[in-house]
Amino acid sequence: MLWDLIKAFIVGGAICAVGQLLIDYTKLTPARILTSFVVAGVILSALGIYKPLVDFAGAGASVPLTGFGNLLAEGVRKNIDKDGFLGIFTGGLTSSAAGITVALLAGLSASAVFPQKDKS
Repeated sequence: MLWDLIKAFIVGGAICAVGQLLIDYTKLTPARILTSFVVAGVILSALGIYKPLVDFAGAGASVPLTGFGNLLAEGVRKNIDKDGFLGIFTGGLTSSAAGITVALLAGLSASAVFPQKDKS
């Protein structure tokens, strides 16, 4: 179990380090970097590279935004096999619905607990 934690920390840390380097040394906005990470996850998944990384690092590869892109791509791939052309449109949302729901509910809960303050 300790070795699994170490692998997750190293891979997840490397992904985050790439993001930090992009923030520090490029003029890319955080929104573009986050979007790029999701797209990179989709591309790496389509090339068959991301699945072995998830198998190796577990949460270190599946939790960052590249993992979200991988989840979208895998959902589309599965639903295309099941539903044909319609799976292109439904697969990504079907596979990521639970995560999106939790994120929305966590944001709603945080906004109720911590009221917004005006910047002065």
